[in-house]
Amino acid sequence: MAVAGPLVFGGCAAPLRQTGWDTRQYEPNNVCSAAPVLPPTLRRVVVLPLACNAQPPDLSDGRDALDPILRSELVRAKRFEVVPVCGADLQRFTGSDTWDGSEALPPHLLEWLRDNYDCDAVLFCRLTEFHAYPPLAVGWRMKLVDVRSQRILWAADEQFDAGQPPVRNSAACFAFENEASMGGSSDEWLVRNSPRRFGQYAAAQLLATLPRR
Repeated sequence: MAVAGPLVFGGCAAPLRQTGWDTRQYEPNNVCSAAPVLPPTLRRVVVLPLACNAQPPDLSDGRDALDPILRSELVRAKRFEVVPVCGADLQRFTGSDTWDGSEALPPHLLEWLRDNYDCDAVLFCRLTEFHAYPPLAVGWRMKLVDVRSQRILWAADEQFDAGQPPVRNSAACFAFENEASMGGSSDEWLVRNSPRRFGQYAAAQLLATLPRR
C-alpha cells in the first residue's frame, strides 16, 4: 500500500522513501554520568587531541577528518567553554601527543593541564571505529574528568552503524533538523554517504548525553 506525504516521528519529518517503514531511532545507551547536571564550578574544559589506533589506516584518516568536527560540535553543545590542547605541547610534556584516559596517565598531567590552561576538567576522546564507505560507521569513546578531584563526570563508548535502521533514521532526522535550522533543505543522502557528515551526526548525538548545564 502506497503512503503519500511526510512521515513524522521523533520531532522531525522525513520523506518515507528516505526513512523506510522502520521508524525507530537510535539512542546511545553505553553512557554513564555522575549526575544529571554538571557541577556549577565546571566552566572551562580542555579537550585533548583525538586519539586512535595506528591500524587500520582508515582510523588515522578518520581522526584527521573528525577531530575538528568533534570540537565544533562540543562548542555547539554549549555545556562549557572548550579549550583545545595542541598535540605538540602535549608531546613535549608527556612524550605522546594523544591520551584517551584508559591508560595510566603521566604523573601530574591533570595538574599541568589545570595550571597551564586554567581548566576545570579534561575531555579524553578516542575514535574507535571509522568506515568511510556505505554503510558508514563511526565509534566514539569519551571521558570527562574533573582535574582537581580526578572524578569521572561522564563517560561514553558508542558505535554508530548506518547499516542499522534506527541509526539511519536518527541520521536522517539530524540532517533534516540541522539543514532546516540553517535555512537550507535536508540532504539525508549526504549524511548517510559522507563520512564527515555522518561523523558530525554521531558526535552531536553522543554529546547530547552530556549532563545538563
